[in-house]
Amino acid sequence: MSDPPVANGPVYRAFISYSHQDRRWADWLHKALETWRVPRRLVGLTTAAGVIPRRLLPIFRDRDELASATDLGRKVNEALAQSASLIVVCSPHAAASRWVNEEVLAFKRLGRGERIFCLIVDGEPNASDLPGRAADECFCPALRHRLGADGRLGPEPAEPIAADVRPGKDGKANAKLKLIAGLLDVGFDRLRQREQQRHLRRLMAVTALAVAVMLVTTTLAISAVMARRDAERRQKQAEDLVGFMLGDLGDKLDEVHRLDIMQAVDDKAMAYFASLPAADATDAALTLRVNALEKIGNVRMDQGALPAAVEAYQAAVALAGELARRAPADAGRKAVWGDSLKWLGQAYWYQGDLGAALRNFESAGALLQAAHAASPADPDLAFQLAAAHIDSGRVLEARGDFTAAQGAYEAALALYQELAARDPKWQTYLGSAWDSLGKLALQRGQLEQAVTAYRTNQRIQSALAARTPGDHAQQEHLLLANAILGRTLGLCGELEAAVRYTDAAVQVAQALNAFDPAVMPWKDLLALYSQQLGGLQRQAGQLDAAARLDAEAVRILAELMAKDPTSTGYAQDFAQAQLEAARLHVARHAVEAAAAPADAALATVRTLRAQSPDSRSLLLLEAQLHLVRGTIAAQRNDLSSARREWTQARDGLEPALRAGDDPNFLAAYAEARLRLDDGDGAQASIGKLAAMGYRTPDFVALLESRQIAYPANAEFAQRIAAIMDEPPVARTDPSTPPR
Repeated sequence: MSDPPVANGPVYRAFISYSHQDRRWADWLHKALETWRVPRRLVGLTTAAGVIPRRLLPIFRDRDELASATDLGRKVNEALAQSASLIVVCSPHAAASRWVNEEVLAFKRLGRGERIFCLIVDGEPNASDLPGRAADECFCPALRHRLGADGRLGPEPAEPIAADVRPGKDGKANAKLKLIAGLLDVGFDRLRQREQQRHLRRLMAVTALAVAVMLVTTTLAISAVMARRDAERRQKQAEDLVGFMLGDLGDKLDEVHRLDIMQAVDDKAMAYFASLPAADATDAALTLRVNALEKIGNVRMDQGALPAAVEAYQAAVALAGELARRAPADAGRKAVWGDSLKWLGQAYWYQGDLGAALRNFESAGALLQAAHAASPADPDLAFQLAAAHIDSGRVLEARGDFTAAQGAYEAALALYQELAARDPKWQTYLGSAWDSLGKLALQRGQLEQAVTAYRTNQRIQSALAARTPGDHAQQEHLLLANAILGRTLGLCGELEAAVRYTDAAVQVAQALNAFDPAVMPWKDLLALYSQQLGGLQRQAGQLDAAARLDAEAVRILAELMAKDPTSTGYAQDFAQAQLEAARLHVARHAVEAAAAPADAALATVRTLRAQSPDSRSLLLLEAQLHLVRGTIAAQRNDLSSARREWTQARDGLEPALRAGDDPNFLAAYAEARLRLDDGDGAQASIGKLAAMGYRTPDFVALLESRQIAYPANAEFAQRIAAIMDEPPVARTDPSTPPR
């Protein structure tokens, strides 16, 4: 269990920024930092980095933490704002990564440039300054240049603090210690002294020692049935072996490329642990074994050997459980047991075994719940418990068990509420929990609950933005909260409020872009929500205003695509903007003008779906494009092509309807049925949409054209008005961007 972060300080010890191609290094670094124990003589000392904790927990790594995030930019900026330090995994891939550069730039703009540390894994620092070596550059532009007073990168070069794992450089062990020294603000030599004696001894004959370990463990396994008088000797040898494994043997074997020996050592150690009854071991020996087995599991996860990792984690769970049973009242042991179950659950999750993952996440939650009950004032335990609930909720949501997922998310919400009541720094997590509940409610077709959750998040983000007007990340949080709420209100037929909130989001996006036009994610947000506002204005009959907004969205996204044609996010947003442009042209009866963007968008979406066939958002977008292309064909009097397009939309959506009652899917499916003159087939979807309060002008107009009664629900409208019972959101003047 880690010490909690300093009061009113960051939530995360560090944020790891990396390119997807360097995931192996990010995995290693993440586990190496979170499993490293601070020397006892340093724990509790105060340095410029704060009070030194027992463990470096938690470390934020976006691919792990954002498995269910619906908005990457928002979650990343939240984590950066809550991180004490930034560690950048540096390589030519990272240097070319737009996201890595934006994360470094955002962290510098928080005023924490001196807390950025680099891990060089490939390439060459500042190779861009050498003729013909630009492709070898490993530092992104935001690392190579200092930030000017205007918040933009200037010409003055920067000198990042870096550890280097390239061949012939620091090596993994020393690089890890250098980074830790920076995180804790202590001398590298001071940390290295702790392991110097063992380091020198093992470095002399690492291969001979490894072979000796194998011989010892083999002998011990064979002698497991020996007389009781040998048990104490075997246990002592086991403790020495585990202590050795917890040292830097693995790092040294890795440095000399003897992974075969390391794997053999792990296998023999596993066999030996399996041969020993846990009841014969001391508590200290069991604790060492748990740590050793988790380390073996982590190594096997890094190697992609998931079944072998599961085996190691299962053994660690069994021993951690034995430790907890020996001291049932010890909350710390329960937390350690829960942590082992979490690792096992993650291994099953990566294997795709959702049932096993859920069982372990829920068991971890039960143990952490007991530990939290024993130490309710420990914020770190409460945070870990909330994370366990989120893990369970993600699996449940992926399995389509929305009711159980809601229970898990609500349990996490309650903990965040408790934490936020003690310390305002947890408010951001509280808002995110409400956002997750809103997303889940929308997937279940519960529009009223979705509006409630999104409105609650919007209130939280608005209050935080008012308290910290110079925080650009918080301005972005507010932008997103306004846009999501506006979009959901539009589904309810509350067009005026939908326009108001979406317009507020667009104005904040304009202000952020005026402050720094070089931030690509802010440009993306401006384009995305401009097209959303354009769609709302089109449905309100404001076609000229809609045209201006659509054109702006298409222009910005075309520029972004030209700068980064490999970005799937930009490509999907561009296709969305083209869809809305096509809808506007259809509304103006400009058939030929509508065809070009619709055709181009469909080609893009088909390419994206080939890469991500399970993406529900892409599936919906493809169906909507088939619907509008069918309408274009019908206006050309090409009825066979129109029916073919509408049939493709219907057939593509049918499997997705089994996963829930998302109103966007139901409305598109009902439209496809109606376009195909299958009113009976559309009735079930229409009935569900009416019951939940769905009432977009587009959908109402379609039903009216088919003489289908769809009366307004006055009671539902009153309930939505009650939820939105506060003055309109404040607008941001683009000429005075937040600073």
